[in-house]
Amino acid sequence: QVQLVESGGGLVQAGGSLRLSCAASGRTASQYCMGWFRQAPGKEREFVGATGWSGANTYYLDSVKGRFTISRDNAKNTMYLQMNSLKPEDTAVYYCAIHRTAFSWYNIWSRNEYAYWGQGTQVTVSS
Repeated sequence: QVQLVESGGGLVQAGGSLRLSCAASGRTASQYCMGWFRQAPGKEREFVGATGWSGANTYYLDSVKGRFTISRDNAKNTMYLQMNSLKPEDTAVYYCAIHRTAFSWYNIWSRNEYAYWGQGTQVTVSS
């Protein structure tokens, strides 16, 4: 069993920054891709970005490229999402997740490929 706990959400003005953290326990996350997803009210959960098991490679939703940065610290079993230049349309509940297959990038943008999820953290960007 794997537990993922997100933290760092909050209320910020447009143009501001937040850093989310995702702490994993119960499994050595260093063997798995990890991803960030978000869900706004009335919308489907969407892929934001992902990092490979070493953290050397990342992949992002086009609308967040250049503004969001994913990193991970495998010694701490923790992944981060640094969000800069936030926009009101970034408002959502943000979830972290861990891929179901070790050492695999298969369909990393698909929520169906993630086996475990955190409880989510609210990010609200005011205009």
